[in-house]
Amino acid sequence: MSFSPDDHRHMAAALRIAEGGRRISTPNPSVGCVLVQADRVVGIGHSQQAGGPHAEVMAMHDAASRGETIAGATAYVTLEPCAHQGRTPPCARGLIEAGVGRVVAAIEDPNPLVAGKGFAMLREAGVSVQVGLMAAEARESLRGFLSRIERGRPWLRLKIAASLDGKVALANGESQWITGPEARADVQRWRARSCAMLTGSGTVRLDDPLLTVREVDGQPWNGRQPLRVVLDSRAQMPVTAKMLTAPGKALVVTANAPAAHRVALEAAGAEVLALPDAHGRVDLAATLQALGQRGINEVTVESGARLNGAWLQSGLVDEVVLYQAPVLLGGDARDLADFSLTSLAEKLAPKVVDIRQVGADMRYTLRFTH
Repeated sequence: MSFSPDDHRHMAAALRIAEGGRRISTPNPSVGCVLVQADRVVGIGHSQQAGGPHAEVMAMHDAASRGETIAGATAYVTLEPCAHQGRTPPCARGLIEAGVGRVVAAIEDPNPLVAGKGFAMLREAGVSVQVGLMAAEARESLRGFLSRIERGRPWLRLKIAASLDGKVALANGESQWITGPEARADVQRWRARSCAMLTGSGTVRLDDPLLTVREVDGQPWNGRQPLRVVLDSRAQMPVTAKMLTAPGKALVVTANAPAAHRVALEAAGAEVLALPDAHGRVDLAATLQALGQRGINEVTVESGARLNGAWLQSGLVDEVVLYQAPVLLGGDARDLADFSLTSLAEKLAPKVVDIRQVGADMRYTLRFTH
């Protein structure tokens, strides 16, 4: 199937526009839509908060606000228009009723409620449908949503701030601040796009973090706060933790915690979920499955060496975002991940997909292939 240079240009614009809904649309995917009439963009839109208008509806509203007609127009969408009645009417039906003549979509929606039904509805109504333009870019844009739908678990990102010699804290636990202010501001952007922030009870006891989004791009954050998830295998999560009273919700995942510990956490404002594995620790895979069932698309882990190591050895990590500061902390400092190998053949070897400077620090983005 061939696409013109203009098709590529408009789909690239739709992918950029989709980023506008990144921090608000979860658990829905963040989709972008561009309406083009006679080589002229007449409407654009991206997904709104769950229960709000989808990208196609926002683009049609935009066109109407400009006094533009979209009869016979082409709609470029980064994901197949929905065909079912959910919290909003079917977008495919809306495009048909508006008289759109052609739909160019990047990928089919794997959600069983859609899965080709939107395309079928459009074609049955006489709308020309083409699929597959910039599909790889769309899958990258939608990777959290696609992970949840296709694998039943969220996209898992491990965020680490370390020194040149791979240390994340001094021997006494002091770690603020290894990286500079620009890197810390960049972390706030990752938090804002994450549906959940995850850490361990050891980190909570040592650092008492909020794990909230406080400022993005220099502006105070007033949007959705990610769910804060604490893994508490040893029943050590303090009920006085600051995150339990911060805006948003907190979930503590335990193994075989005493009833009194669970009751105390719930009284302090946390939801408690028991997911033990065969060794009496929190089951990492089951935790991700449970988060997926809650509509969580992306999880960012900010934890200590022990939990970092457990996640890395679990084979469940999709992405590592490593900030490396131009400092050395010495041999007594704490390593970035605690795990052991018996042979070099067992080494973990993620692919480097991006390297860039953030202030004085370097940011490496690495991906694992599953």
